[in-house]
Amino acid sequence: METASRSTRSLTPSLVLRHGPSPQQCLGRVQRTHRIGPHGHTKYRIESIAAAAASFPSSSDDDAPQLDVEDPRGGLMKIVATIRGICFYLTTFAFASPLFVVMLAVYPFVLMFDKFRRRAEHVVNTLWAKLTTFLYYPVKIRGLENLPAADEPAVFVSNHESFLDIYTLFHLDRDFKFISKTSNFLIPIIGWSMFLTGHVMINRIDRKSQIACLKECGNLLLHGASVLFFPEGTRSKDGKMHGFKKGAFSVAAKAKVPVVPITLKGTGDLMPNKKEYLLYPGNVEVIIHPPVPPADADSMMSQAFEAIAGALPPEKIAPDARE
Repeated sequence: METASRSTRSLTPSLVLRHGPSPQQCLGRVQRTHRIGPHGHTKYRIESIAAAAASFPSSSDDDAPQLDVEDPRGGLMKIVATIRGICFYLTTFAFASPLFVVMLAVYPFVLMFDKFRRRAEHVVNTLWAKLTTFLYYPVKIRGLENLPAADEPAVFVSNHESFLDIYTLFHLDRDFKFISKTSNFLIPIIGWSMFLTGHVMINRIDRKSQIACLKECGNLLLHGASVLFFPEGTRSKDGKMHGFKKGAFSVAAKAKVPVVPITLKGTGDLMPNKKEYLLYPGNVEVIIHPPVPPADADSMMSQAFEAIAGALPPEKIAPDARE
């Protein structure tokens, strides 16, 4: 299950380089009013495309100015990692196939009774991820006391180093929706499971799709479902954390929900970006930081960045990350 690892710099993950007209030139304003429980109305407004398309991936994301870093591990270690990688994918499909049948069976009931959160489907997702990772790497979680209550919607944000990040974040035992490019939903079993769970589709080169995706994220939050973003906008190509894009925080600010910063450590060492056929042995640590209360998007972004960066070694932070 591949997340929208290539989000953009305003409202979900980011665009570092853009070709053609800027999002600000392409999108207008979107405004919606939703009712949140008994407390009245909250306006969910997207002020401009900077808050919309900039949060989504673009075809130019692959050209982001990050330098690939050569992995010094080779020889026997690489052979073993390749074998482990093949076994990992065989394992994940082996577990996913029977679990998909369960998801399909409960889907009509989920739509009737839990259309937005789809907790039953998420439980199956979590079981699938835990069964798969259990055989290949341990996950240590710190800060579980910082998680919001299970029925409280929130925006989760995390650094993004590896394909393993989504597998690892399912260990939080919190239902959330993540954004992924439309083509991933066509992957047999895995992509179909993403559809049943209600994860959010995006066409990375279609601005209308970006707006629709943004509105869907806001609507999910307003109906009690949490959303996960990788605010760097794409997986790190050099193993370092780069600057955040404002999109995730604009969504949180408009919906008036907290942002929960999460630091992932070790996933990039086990399965480096662009080398998803490798799976080295090692450990993964998840650090959940105290929630950032609702405020303006810039303030929330700054606090979340510092929390996540503070749990990483200084050398894991890109020099331009705070610019």
